[in-house]
Amino acid sequence: MVNSVKTATVIGINAYEVLVETDVVNSLPAMSIVGLPDTAVNEARDRVKSAIKNSGYTFPQKKVVINLAPADLKKAGTSFDLPIAVGILIEEGVIDTERIKDYAFIGELSLDGAIRGVNGVLPLVLGLKDAGIKNVIVPKVNAKEAALNGSVTVFGADNLNEVVNHFVETKIQPTLVDVREYLAKQKLEDYPYDFKDVKAQHKTKKALEIAAAGAHNVLMIGSPGSGKTLMAKCFASILPPLELSEALELTKIYSVSGLISKDEPLVTKRPFRSVHHTASANGIIGGGSNPRPGEITLANRGVLFLDEMVEFPRSVLEVLRQPLEDGEIVISRVKHSIKYPAKFMLLGAMNPCQCGFDGDKEKACTCSDYQKSRYLARLSGPLLDRIDIQIDVPRLTSAELLASNEEEESSATIRTRVIKARKIQAERYKNEKILTNSELTTELIRKYCQVDEKSKALLKTAIIRYKLSGRRYDRILKLARTIADLEGSRDIQISHITSALQYRGRNLNTEIKL
Repeated sequence: MVNSVKTATVIGINAYEVLVETDVVNSLPAMSIVGLPDTAVNEARDRVKSAIKNSGYTFPQKKVVINLAPADLKKAGTSFDLPIAVGILIEEGVIDTERIKDYAFIGELSLDGAIRGVNGVLPLVLGLKDAGIKNVIVPKVNAKEAALNGSVTVFGADNLNEVVNHFVETKIQPTLVDVREYLAKQKLEDYPYDFKDVKAQHKTKKALEIAAAGAHNVLMIGSPGSGKTLMAKCFASILPPLELSEALELTKIYSVSGLISKDEPLVTKRPFRSVHHTASANGIIGGGSNPRPGEITLANRGVLFLDEMVEFPRSVLEVLRQPLEDGEIVISRVKHSIKYPAKFMLLGAMNPCQCGFDGDKEKACTCSDYQKSRYLARLSGPLLDRIDIQIDVPRLTSAELLASNEEEESSATIRTRVIKARKIQAERYKNEKILTNSELTTELIRKYCQVDEKSKALLKTAIIRYKLSGRRYDRILKLARTIADLEGSRDIQISHITSALQYRGRNLNTEIKL
């Protein structure tokens, strides 16, 4: 008699219900797994057989056929071991099929019957939740993560015997998790870098504050030693805490990537991903034969930091254009396409020229105009058009370095203003399915970024003089909206437009046109 056990498989960061159908037929002893399994699933034959025998149960001395339905959906990973074992134990009369009808099973088996942890447990459980499953048994090390789902009852098991006893004798205690308690653990002290340790550079600090408040992209251009990398590291300390929806989305991504801590299953910090310029395009956007999330997805709702940005191959930088615009990346393969979220802040740092000292107050530049133009042209115009804030970061003079130890504003103080601005945006966009000003579409810009006649006249002059594109015009309005939010202003004033125009990257764009 054929029996069915419920489980799920992950494709991208979303999960789909899978039925593990088991049948025992009169034939020579063997075990066959069908239904588009990968190598790891096929190897379950030996793991399951040993786990059942070493747990004190008998394995059928006939042919066992396992079908993973739907058969046209690719199955990958080791999470199918436990549901396959349960299906065989049902055939052996150890477990009653009626008792497991409201349950799903996830887990890898070791040869002695212990249940090992697997990746992607949270998205698997959320997929089963959507399929109407009420209970799920998972490896005990994954139980806290699985319990973040909020409605499916989660039971964590250490071994196969515990699973059997749950349906025969002693029930496993369900795992309960307070999600908001994890979110409350976000503390500023967790960050090793603080803006109070950065001397002067007030204009750059203000630009980074605006970027954090509205989730805008930033490019810092300055000489070696001007503090670009240090301020980039400090940037993480002024980012606002994660909303619950953001934390759960990030946890799904990191769970699939195998980057979740078993003790702290919920991602509670905004990611700060610093990528070396030797990274490949697939490493940045994701991919592979079995597609995995790339750096832009791991930086979702956080920061992707590209130090020495012009040293990245142009082909790698250009793949950022589409996700910067759409907030997602679609990886297409012959049999399916996978969509990953990619709503990240791009934070770039670069020198102004090849020698690094163009415009420096105390050290002369040795580059020719041609060398400067060629160096800066490594960043294409379309990519620069997607970077809201482009700012020059001057190197501190000897006088500024030796100035008295004036106390600088701390990250905690800046973060308070950022959080206040984010709350204003959250309230404004509560019915729009967006969280920040940077996510505004053209339609929403017309709705929420209206300006008076004086501001329109200023914008018209700027468009003509600086030859601003339509995209750059929209981004200036979104930037002005954020500046207004930081000041607590309901309407965008001409002063906010003026401030936004200062970050349009005049010096960089001028050099590129040489």
